[in-house]
Amino acid sequence: MLARDEDILKTAEAWRKSGRRVALATVVETWGSAPRPVGSNLVIDDQGNFLGSVSGGCVEGAVVTEAIDVIESGKPKTLEFGVADEIAWKVGLSCGGTIRVYVENID
Repeated sequence: MLARDEDILKTAEAWRKSGRRVALATVVETWGSAPRPVGSNLVIDDQGNFLGSVSGGCVEGAVVTEAIDVIESGKPKTLEFGVADEIAWKVGLSCGGTIRVYVENID
């Protein structure tokens, strides 16, 4: 079962209050088929722990890696993932869709 948006944001707040550095990734645009809709969130801490989902598969791993960089630099990033149908399953975009994910540091 996927975490509810409310749970993801409460977790982000709790992690910040406990002293963890945190980033929030949000799906801001999709085209074609995408595993998660616009507005889906993933919260990531500075140790690589996360809750939520923005896609799945290798895409989600890449977002976690980029989020740790955002936490370190303090600079937000917009990430775009899109693949051709023949390799889509390998990276978690089952029908060749494209997604854009905004990753920001949470202070």
